[in-house]
Amino acid sequence: MVRMNVDEASSLVDSLKRQGIVRSRRVEEAMLRVPRELFVWPGTEHRAYEDIPLPLDDTGQTISAPHMVAIMLEALDVKPGNQVLEIGTGSGYNAALLAELVGRDGKVVSVERLPELVEFARSNLKRAGYLDRVEVVLGDGSLGYPPRYEGPLYDRVTITASAPRLPRYPVAQLRDGGILLVPLGPPGYQVLTRVRRRGNSYSSEELLGCVFVPLVGEDGYGPGGLDIIRGPSKR
Repeated sequence: MVRMNVDEASSLVDSLKRQGIVRSRRVEEAMLRVPRELFVWPGTEHRAYEDIPLPLDDTGQTISAPHMVAIMLEALDVKPGNQVLEIGTGSGYNAALLAELVGRDGKVVSVERLPELVEFARSNLKRAGYLDRVEVVLGDGSLGYPPRYEGPLYDRVTITASAPRLPRYPVAQLRDGGILLVPLGPPGYQVLTRVRRRGNSYSSEELLGCVFVPLVGEDGYGPGGLDIIRGPSKR
């Protein structure tokens, strides 16, 4: 694996550290190791280390701005050996960072609903050397993975699209002591929310305002992203 923009990557991470966004050594090292230029859409490589979201062709999806990626990684507090579910693969960049954080003994399962992005992400992850730790699957991430399974499977769940409510199955798939991270709210503005499971109890914490593309699926928004907020799912 050859990194093309070492100086740009270092400059970006240094800036995020000065802003207090990158706080842990593990997140810093992951962001320095994963070559973001391999995960942006062809033709936008020169903008890979700008702190802005970048479009993934005409899919309607983006690769999130580095500062938001770092915020979510810090809030998720991934440990070596963790089993992680990511809902919304996009380009595969965040999955690669998660792979760095879980290490060789962990696993990342990433669910994407768009076939063209599944192939794009797999190709990117292969080039970058992470397919041994990341499984990219085509499906409706709002239903968790395996779909509609209600047993604890994952130490961490991260949803990289905005949801109208806590999706039932991803919450059910969280292990005791686990953390789920999701932007909750209507299209245009959400609140990044952290959910912790302790036994059969869940607690939630609102972290900050944010803007994400909608989570489209059976337990997300409809195809137009115009579903209403209905509150947490009942289990």
